[in-house]
Amino acid sequence: MIKIKFFNSITEGELAGNLLKAEGIESSVSRNKIYSFMKNLLKKLKLKRRVVTALAALHFYGNPSTKLKIVGVTGTNGKTTTAALLYKVATALGYKAGLIGTVENVIAGVARGATLTTPDPIALNKLLSEMANKGCEYVFMEVSSHATDQNRIAGITFAGGIFTNLTHDHLDYHKSIENYFLAKKKFFNILPNDAFALSNVDDAYGARMLEGIRAKKYTYGLKNKEKKADFSEKLETKLLGDFNASNALAVYASLVLMGQDKEKVKEILKDVAPPRGRFEHFTSRSGVLVIVDYAHTPDALQNVLKTVKDIRKEKAKIISVFGCGGDRDPAKRPIMGNIGAVNSDIAIFTSDNPRGEDPEEIIEAMKTDLSMNDSKKVKTIPNRLEAIKESVKIAQSGDIILCAGKGHEDYQEIKEVRHHFNDMEEFRKLFPHK
Repeated sequence: MIKIKFFNSITEGELAGNLLKAEGIESSVSRNKIYSFMKNLLKKLKLKRRVVTALAALHFYGNPSTKLKIVGVTGTNGKTTTAALLYKVATALGYKAGLIGTVENVIAGVARGATLTTPDPIALNKLLSEMANKGCEYVFMEVSSHATDQNRIAGITFAGGIFTNLTHDHLDYHKSIENYFLAKKKFFNILPNDAFALSNVDDAYGARMLEGIRAKKYTYGLKNKEKKADFSEKLETKLLGDFNASNALAVYASLVLMGQDKEKVKEILKDVAPPRGRFEHFTSRSGVLVIVDYAHTPDALQNVLKTVKDIRKEKAKIISVFGCGGDRDPAKRPIMGNIGAVNSDIAIFTSDNPRGEDPEEIIEAMKTDLSMNDSKKVKTIPNRLEAIKESVKIAQSGDIILCAGKGHEDYQEIKEVRHHFNDMEEFRKLFPHK
């Protein structure tokens, strides 16, 4: 027996089997080979300490993932909306379910705060254990690239996985888009034979995500005519934008793959609302539409501004308020600045979470690639509250204000200190609404 301090006793076979699973190695290896692998792996534990932590936590909490049907959602954008909608639809279908994600963790209807998109292994297994004990049948969770790279999900048994898309983000951590992709791919590589792997073929990485995996392969998509998708229905929902049409399709496809009735799922999807901070909106009494969205990557900002353009009325102005996070991926700052300026009538560059950086230096980086004409549309207001006030001041009836980057967040991090701040909260104070 192998004893791990303060954790239950674990036999070599049990631990080795889960380690094999975590490493994506077929478990049909003979017992002697498993023990041999175990001995060799233990010699390398200095490099795999997180795996051991994850598997020790898994056994301490009684391997809760085997008692649940867990669906993981990975991708640059759309993880939160897709996971949240899956939870809402499953609940409406009458199931007890759990949700693990960026905005909140929910156990059978009871919400609690979330600190990481995907929790550390001990917190994750504890959550799953609580969900199993509360009678949850399904769990829908966001799986971040950091989580897969750091082996936070080692040993977790998944019933399915969804890939939404892959665009520029987290390159400060992954160093290259290829490394970023491989971190996402690691999740699909560990899906078991009886799980489903659902990938968005509208995305450039969609087909590649399914290569060489063991799970049952399925695709969804609305745009790519060359690669016919298994699921391609345009669904009726209250959600705005092509990106949300794609998210809704992923939800529908996943639930159908899990045996749910197609028509019931479609009916429920007609009325579901997006999660907090994801194209959350209201209209003021003066007729100004205010939208708060978490878009903090170039692709997400481009998509949300495209949707705003699609819904605006003739002669209405688009006023964008956004910034870029400090101590994170500086390469995307000029790209986002250009996207915001090109697609807005007035773009107010402000602070996101500057963290340890100078907000004005971040904003200057955002302005690097602007044309002379687009520069004329940009206002620079480093104080986010003052930037929001300015947008309210200049907006007229019919105009649309898009405040992007922070979404659901209820804080702003400045010089390593978090201060209470919420975009929607500030707009509602400043703007009487219907």
